[in-house]
Amino acid sequence: MEWLNYHHLLYFWTVARTGSVVAASKELRLASPTISSQIRKLENDLGEQLLRRSGRKLVLTDMGRIAMRYAEEIFSLGQEFTSTMKERPTGRPLRFCVGIADVLPKTIAFRLLQPALRLRIPIHLICREDRPDHLLADLAVHDVDLVLSDAPSSPAANIRAFNHLLGESGVSFLAPKKLWNLKKGFPRSLDGAPFLLPLDNTALRRDLEEWFYSQNLRPTVMGEFADLALLRVFAEEGLGAFAVPTVMEEQMLRYGFHKVGGTRKITVRFYAISVERQLRHPGVAAVCEASKNSLFSRVTP
Repeated sequence: MEWLNYHHLLYFWTVARTGSVVAASKELRLASPTISSQIRKLENDLGEQLLRRSGRKLVLTDMGRIAMRYAEEIFSLGQEFTSTMKERPTGRPLRFCVGIADVLPKTIAFRLLQPALRLRIPIHLICREDRPDHLLADLAVHDVDLVLSDAPSSPAANIRAFNHLLGESGVSFLAPKKLWNLKKGFPRSLDGAPFLLPLDNTALRRDLEEWFYSQNLRPTVMGEFADLALLRVFAEEGLGAFAVPTVMEEQMLRYGFHKVGGTRKITVRFYAISVERQLRHPGVAAVCEASKNSLFSRVTP
């Protein structure tokens, strides 16, 4: 059985955290050559380069980022262990890194993450927004704890991941005041009407197009948007109607829009994707549990 030298790991962790051997030597009160040689021994034992020089600083390699994540968890657990033995709280927030798919509405993301911020233990929330495939790659190397998306992880992603359905919602069609008359004769009223769509890389866009086809509707597309907040600004100027998950309807009506109709033949789903079937991280568990019990409880078809 191979044993990890935790002193070597501590030296690596300190250098990665401080950005240089000199800074780490001051913190650890050890000579710089001692720290450098111990880190080289760690790299030799692991068979991987963990740090590389970039200008005057040392930066993590890809394998170094993985090692850093494990080191943070190891030393955090060690601190919690000693504090528990002394019957006092650590006072150190629990790191909770969440990847948010760029197609996910920001309002939904905020509401999904709110329960984690209400935990009794302090949470240090880190949000990263990117393409779903990039976030899943980060998840595979434990660079994020959770990915929030509008679609489950595909087998084509080639990573071991578990999809947790947080909830589902029908779709509401909203319009600015000047287009409120679209309510009359809905959904036929949408035929030829000015409409604002999400980009075609979203599940909602694909479902809308299928629904329009099934209803024999051809709205006049006035624009396509990656960001719902930007789409809302154009809609406020009266450029077209648009569709949102019904779970967002109440909030969007506060901006002065009018509901012209809705359908449950389109179902928008939201997923939490993790690398563990049993949710051990308190933040991950809080997000999954609260969304099922509150956020989507009144809008699930």
